Amino acid sequence: MQTIVIVGGGAGGLELATRLGDTMGRKGRARVILVDRSPTHFWKPLLHTVASGKRDPQVFQIEYSAQAAEHGFTFMHAELRSVDRAARMLELAPCLSDDVGEVRAARTLGYTTLVLALGAVTNFYGVPGAAEHVCTLDNVREAKGFYRRFFGACVRASEGAGQQVNVVIVGGGATGVELAAELGYSARALAKYKIHTLDPARDVRITILERGPRLLPHLPLEQSARAEAYLKSRGIEICTGTGVTQVGADSVHVGEGKVRPASLTLWAAGVEGPAITGTLGLSLSRMRQIMVKATLQSVDDPNVFAIGDCASFVCPVKGAAPPRAQVAHQQAVFLAAALGRKEGKPLPEFSYRDYGSLVSLGPVAAVGVLLGGSFGSKVPVSGAFANLLYGLMYQKHLMALHGFVRAAAVTLADWLRKRISPSVKLH
Repeated sequence: MQTIVIVGGGAGGLELATRLGDTMGRKGRARVILVDRSPTHFWKPLLHTVASGKRDPQVFQIEYSAQAAEHGFTFMHAELRSVDRAARMLELAPCLSDDVGEVRAARTLGYTTLVLALGAVTNFYGVPGAAEHVCTLDNVREAKGFYRRFFGACVRASEGAGQQVNVVIVGGGATGVELAAELGYSARALAKYKIHTLDPARDVRITILERGPRLLPHLPLEQSARAEAYLKSRGIEICTGTGVTQVGADSVHVGEGKVRPASLTLWAAGVEGPAITGTLGLSLSRMRQIMVKATLQSVDDPNVFAIGDCASFVCPVKGAAPPRAQVAHQQAVFLAAALGRKEGKPLPEFSYRDYGSLVSLGPVAAVGVLLGGSFGSKVPVSGAFANLLYGLMYQKHLMALHGFVRAAAVTLADWLRKRISPSVKLH
């Protein structure tokens, strides 16, 4: 029996493991193993809601072990340390616990087919002080840490005289814009619950620094302008054409000698492949992503596939696939079918279809563009309707993992929870 090992349980990796487990795993055609250094899955596009205190990750996370038991694959809680491609062996690091130390010793794992779904990490572009002083949103732990710091900064400032909380977000892409919008609402909610005595409009200053000429460059100009106008109406300062030259513990240096005060700095200016991609002996792009062919096999090893943000897939016609959840989803669907093909049949070629992009502007609004039709027409959407469509993206992810009935139950439970719980985390 062949062994298919998937490393990384993000949007693409977990969906691929679920699909392969339901088909090849249950039928005994393959042993499907998912490896991840975390015991739980949280959909990365919603990390900004954790960082703003809007969403409790413990409520919305998926236990890998439970998903594996229900869908015919095996889960291993471990971190990938190295890959011996000649022997087709993985070395997994020891599993550590803060309470009891080493829970599982280092071990090896053989594979027939290896799928790398390692995701991406923040790219600091060599800016001095960025790696040491900024917050990032690469995982749930970092998102929770940012909210604790934001919460604490508001409380400390309210106990001082005439103090302000200055939040600087570097990067005007989707992550930066979505977090800025949610933080504005969170500051007001914390004031409503008397957590702090600050005036959210005057004392909590949120600033987006974008090096390019406008926010959300992947959206049409009209939608970008609409998002900027909405954020400004919420008291958020937008500084486009502003590059960061250095980051300090409580300041951000921009332009020629200008310094902005920063109680908190969050870096959302770009991503790259994780460091381990550089140890595998595989060809990488300049963003440290694994270069793959149209079959999603690495260009160097036919037994190694890569999907999602850690993969560099370039379509001859459409160009490079962007690091988005919809790309990982499409690649997972494609690869599940490709690996389940009859033995001896050639691998098909992946083709990415862009359905558009949506960006949340808080609880009640969003902007974006839908792509479709025979001529690839662009349909701009905004406001409450766009916000509804944005929410449906997460429901689609849940349906891919749980099916319609359970996804509907989770959605109903979330709806009820919002009506009986505070709108923001209060501790």
